[in-house]
Amino acid sequence: MRRKLPGKLKLYYDLHPLSDDNLKISAPVDNHNLLMLNLIGPAEAEEVIQSFRSLGTEWIEKNTDRNHTYSKVIRSGNREEIAKIINTLMRQKQRAERNNKKLSNQDQTMLTSTRNILFKEIAIALGTTYEAVLDEVNGLIAQSA
Repeated sequence: MRRKLPGKLKLYYDLHPLSDDNLKISAPVDNHNLLMLNLIGPAEAEEVIQSFRSLGTEWIEKNTDRNHTYSKVIRSGNREEIAKIINTLMRQKQRAERNNKKLSNQDQTMLTSTRNILFKEIAIALGTTYEAVLDEVNGLIAQSA
């Protein structure tokens, strides 16, 4: 989309989130701080799902270090590495629940938001639902626990 601003013409991406058809987000094309990824394809989506057979990434004990390290990976947009973090957080959540504990709020928020985004993207690529992807991943984690 093109918009005329005082003195110049500027190009924008018009984005429409899948969860809200009425919402439109306009982002300047020349914004170098904006991370735009190609859509995930079916083959990559399957690879990401199968990665949950492995244990994920290293668990960092100190909350602030973990949040900093994991957030940096998430901001990179690397789906394979993001999947490792989701995998680790899901397994850590299961361990905590077995001991009648919970993930920290920070870890739970990170898990929920990243899992929702990645699994919805995978579901679209595979023509399925978020719930089906979540069920498959939970099954893979259970098999490798």
